[in-house]
Amino acid sequence: MNSGLKLYSYWRSSASYRVRIALALKNLDYEYLPVHLTRDGGEQYSAEYRALNPQQRVPFLVDGEFGIGQSLAILDYLEARFPTPALVPADERERARMLSFCHCIASDMQPLQNLGPLNYLTGTLGLSEAQKMTWLRHWIDRGMSALEAEWAQRPDSAFVMGEEPSQADCCLVPQIYAAERFGGNLALYPRLTALALRLRELPAFAAAHPDCQPDAMPA
Repeated sequence: MNSGLKLYSYWRSSASYRVRIALALKNLDYEYLPVHLTRDGGEQYSAEYRALNPQQRVPFLVDGEFGIGQSLAILDYLEARFPTPALVPADERERARMLSFCHCIASDMQPLQNLGPLNYLTGTLGLSEAQKMTWLRHWIDRGMSALEAEWAQRPDSAFVMGEEPSQADCCLVPQIYAAERFGGNLALYPRLTALALRLRELPAFAAAHPDCQPDAMPA
């Protein structure tokens, strides 16, 4: 679907990755506008981008004259604007469980992976690179282990919330990508890891993968 949307994104940003998955699942075309988070001190801090998005983060979605940042807010907007196919369960309890899952990743874990906190650890507090990575892996493994325990009693299914994709899948797949990237202990959350690896082979998830983005950098 030609939606007229624009997405300011960075290829390896977990938050941007979530939104790209949702756009693909909803079959929405969009213009990809890269914002390099490290070049020249970070393009997100440029005066031009700051005027567009004072939060100076990605992703940022533009729909005509309307713009919105923060990945979960963007997912909510897309759900209201383009409700079919739905990425939110109809049952209120399942919706609440999905949101809890999403916030555990997007509010608890992923912010601690951002460049700002990581640079503060090494630049201001003087931690070594090894200490920084140990700290980072601790919070990833702690959060993912908690989700693994919560989901242990649910029956096996094609997606996190059952037989249809939801916003939970949009959050899970990028977080497992980050866990792999940063050396998380995937053995602590095998079920969710296996699910994420299956999901990212599906066309919508594959199209949203960081390596497939126009601003992807060589490994």
